[in-house]
Amino acid sequence: EKTPCSSRMNSPFSDPTLERHFKGHRHTVTSVDFSCNMKQIATGSVDSCVMIWNMKPQMRAYRFDGHKEAVTCVQFSPSGHLVASTSRDKTIRLWVPSMKADSTVFRAHTATVRCVNFSGDGQTMLTSSDDKTIKLWTVHRQKFLFSFTQHMNWVRCAKFSPDDGLIVSCSDDKTIKLWDKKSRECVHTFTEHAGYASYVDFHPSGTCIAAASTDTSVKIWDIRTHKMLQHYPVHSGAVNSLSFHPGGNFLITASSDSTMKILDLVEGKLLYTLHGHQGAVTCVAFSRAGDYFSSGGSDEQVLVWKSNFDECIESSNGVKSQCKSAASSQSRPTVSILEQRLTLTEDKLKECLENQMEIGLHLQNRDEGRRWPNQHC
Repeated sequence: EKTPCSSRMNSPFSDPTLERHFKGHRHTVTSVDFSCNMKQIATGSVDSCVMIWNMKPQMRAYRFDGHKEAVTCVQFSPSGHLVASTSRDKTIRLWVPSMKADSTVFRAHTATVRCVNFSGDGQTMLTSSDDKTIKLWTVHRQKFLFSFTQHMNWVRCAKFSPDDGLIVSCSDDKTIKLWDKKSRECVHTFTEHAGYASYVDFHPSGTCIAAASTDTSVKIWDIRTHKMLQHYPVHSGAVNSLSFHPGGNFLITASSDSTMKILDLVEGKLLYTLHGHQGAVTCVAFSRAGDYFSSGGSDEQVLVWKSNFDECIESSNGVKSQCKSAASSQSRPTVSILEQRLTLTEDKLKECLENQMEIGLHLQNRDEGRRWPNQHC
């Protein structure tokens, strides 16, 4: 059996460590999520079960058997009192994550439901489906509200923005769409050219989105300027899932190449490659505080990792500045657009965009013949 390990790219950070692994699913694990208090992890699987794993070693896991076909997605409500799951059986279920396994069924989609996402206040939830629609529901009244219907193919994923005002979705029609929740209008469409995005999410700041693509890359888009900020062609297989660290500086990706990658978004570079699964890594998620992350794969395993690499970012000021200077000394002399955009005034943003082309040409001349993955300014 492979020993889980991480390889680091000249990193000043501490390595992630594997803390726990859970076995109980009988087929590929498709989705993973932490409860807000870190006491439970929810997972879904092709075996049609939802499992609730208790982080206390002596506590047994709960297995929920309500779905008739593969479970495609699971998510805890913000309070942790409910777990939502979606399935190929065309339904959404809401569970109370306890021994009793009570659930309520939502029916409105006419094909496989791929994804579920709670709004920040826990009052509403979004679902996306192979019926080409995204649907909005009230959680407590269990009522279908309305559909977003402009995608031309299966909708793999849909997520609320941090302020719940916008929705981002991705589809096999090779588009990523931004929607205004209030007006129900599509406000922008990003187009993928090589593959399609199978997973998409908002940066914690709400200013940009990350898309995991079947073309083996991860792209970060600015939702205000609609420009691609960063491009990470770091995997050798389709990217199936991703998760932003809640602090906003890191992104973790899961791929069919059997690895996970941790990306440093401030420096615009690959930080770690993690090997723990035998076969495709299908899902990954940070805990609410970012101190842990969990992954699931086609090997039927659920792994729980301690992040460690975020400690120096979030500890005392002295340590923080040491970490930053150590990281900066190894990076290019230019600053990632992403880092600037997160704090830029509109004037600075305009100036940055004007300088971008000039610096791009400078880098092109300097690195003639070499590809550089990230745009800088």
